[in-house]
Amino acid sequence: MNFKLKLLVAGLAFGFAAASQAADPIKIGVAGPFTGGSAPMGVSMRDGVKLAATEINAKGGVLGRQIQLVERDDEAKNERGVQIAQELINKERVVATVGYINTGVALASQRFYQEAKIPVMNNVATGSIITQQFAKEPENYIFRNSANDQIQSQMIIKEAVDNRKFKKVAILADSTNYGQLGREDLEKVLAARSMKAVAVEKYNIKDVDMTAQLLKAKQAGAEVVLTYGIGPELAQIANGMEKLGWKVPLIGSWTLSMANFIDNAGKNGNGTRMPQTFIQEPNTPKRKAFIDAYIKAYNPPQGRMPSPVSAAQGYDSIYLLAAAIKQAGSTDGPKVKAALENLKEKVEGVVTTYDKPYSKDDHEAITADITVFGEVKDGKVVHAK
Repeated sequence: MNFKLKLLVAGLAFGFAAASQAADPIKIGVAGPFTGGSAPMGVSMRDGVKLAATEINAKGGVLGRQIQLVERDDEAKNERGVQIAQELINKERVVATVGYINTGVALASQRFYQEAKIPVMNNVATGSIITQQFAKEPENYIFRNSANDQIQSQMIIKEAVDNRKFKKVAILADSTNYGQLGREDLEKVLAARSMKAVAVEKYNIKDVDMTAQLLKAKQAGAEVVLTYGIGPELAQIANGMEKLGWKVPLIGSWTLSMANFIDNAGKNGNGTRMPQTFIQEPNTPKRKAFIDAYIKAYNPPQGRMPSPVSAAQGYDSIYLLAAAIKQAGSTDGPKVKAALENLKEKVEGVVTTYDKPYSKDDHEAITADITVFGEVKDGKVVHAK
């Protein structure tokens, strides 16, 4: 073979390799609980993520490549989350992962992404410590686009103590990392007002009788019950209060908006209030388009998303990542991380329009002014008045 022909063959081979590489999909992990008590959050998040990826792919993808989602059910179990993180990094070779519903699973799993220099976008988990876990390291690969518990605990106490003038508060929190870290945040905010809860009670996941905890709160003279937990057990609290004939307001973290709280509590859930980044109301064109697309794609019962907040934040997390990959011109972890920390273009999401949402020292996209209060009213969450 003469020299020119060799060059031509080599050039063609290189061209084919480059073309195939350019066409390789961009793999993004999606990790969350798609079964069990946390499933309304996990499934809604995953479905929001899928909507965003489908929209981006229909417009040509990112860097001329399609997004390929690699979904894994972590069952809200720390050890399963760890297993999945290693699989997504080492076997699937994801360029980033979105998800984490449960604070404990996030804290156990995201260290593997930190070591591998691969960005993680926590799009639901709210434990205040999550983005701080590696904050002292030179580079931090952990980002979030949900309202952390410092924001929520401030809002909850402001609503209960400042706005509604309750002096005696009780706290009921589940025994998970999420519940106990949230309880600590609530107690810190109370302490800043020189207050202490009159009762602080703990319960376990799958507990079906909250009578003992509620009786202690009632006997202590609590005027309001503050909660940190997830849907099924929160419903047991609302129903337990009804059984005791004890009528005081229920105010808690954003999870009081879960379908499995609203449905299991029925009329006993009415009036319950919680911080929300997104309420299923078509009050902007972007939100209307998102809600319509979600209902068309997934046909949820009564046209109500199981967890609207999770769906919206899941959707936005993919657009934030896509913007960073596009800006970086690469799927290389350190380059994507650097782009996230200095996003030049605004990203229109359904929660908000993100304008430089992150910096080197601040990996929290959601601020207190983005978060509003929702209220349960006749089977759905509406804006609290």
